[in-house]
Amino acid sequence: MEYCLFTEPQQGFSYDDQLAFAQSAERHGLDGFFRSDHYLRMGEGDPRPGPTDAWTTLAGLARETSRIRLGTLVSSVTYRVPAILAIQVAQIDAMSSGRVELGLGTGWFEREHTAYGIPFPAKRFDLLEEQLQVVTGLWATPDAETFTFHGTHYRLDDAPALPRPVQSRVPVIVGGGGPKRTPALAARYATEFNIGFVSEDVVAEKFAVVRAACESIDRDPATLKLSVALPTIVGADDAEIARRTAAIGQSRERFDNGANIIGTPEEVAAKVERLRALGAERVYFQLMDLRDIDHADQVGAEVLPLLPR
Repeated sequence: MEYCLFTEPQQGFSYDDQLAFAQSAERHGLDGFFRSDHYLRMGEGDPRPGPTDAWTTLAGLARETSRIRLGTLVSSVTYRVPAILAIQVAQIDAMSSGRVELGLGTGWFEREHTAYGIPFPAKRFDLLEEQLQVVTGLWATPDAETFTFHGTHYRLDDAPALPRPVQSRVPVIVGGGGPKRTPALAARYATEFNIGFVSEDVVAEKFAVVRAACESIDRDPATLKLSVALPTIVGADDAEIARRTAAIGQSRERFDNGANIIGTPEEVAAKVERLRALGAERVYFQLMDLRDIDHADQVGAEVLPLLPR
């Protein structure tokens, strides 16, 4: 089992806030730090200091950490053309000595695109499939050879396929609740399938669907890592839990919806054990308040020692 911190910096947090969380994850022995890839705050509240670019941030963290995995959950295909994305990720892989992971998805937040003038086509699954083909194709091209791709949306002619990633295969994460195309794309192109923000019965259902998608193309389902990302609040007692839920504009009653992770370290460990029994091999603890560094430290110091490995 692997355990990562997952954050949503577009909600009003700085690079330094993210650095503190990443360094907490590394200090306490968690496996990774992952962040969303968004440019606009969701919901009401102060958006200052403003957005931080996901891959610029991860490049910085690559030089300020030494062990943890670094990546996105997930980058939107609407933000970058795939060849440039492949170059960015490969460069950060080198900057981190082989610790980068790419989460890639269709994108969904239309208001964000409108705000910043980013095109938001109504149909994006074809974009996702072609971007997966291009990114993984560039990275798989043998040294000194070129990569050519002629798709409906992207065309590359004799691309040098440089720089080379440090990792022989950069982990690629595909996730979401789509019933057909998402599991099919994960089975064909991904190293990890992620499902987030759903109850345990839905986790079990989605894991079963993606395993079947692997079998349908003669891929061993055991070669696809299964993961879960869930909003998390940990507290030593009811008072600390109440303080943390209030800090993100929630109540315990609303947050404790059957999907989210909430409770004492022992209660969190019990939830993780149930997820592991469903097949989860990695859990992303989504912490919403990046100014609460004590929360990140508590996950590492008090929760992690109780978790199955």
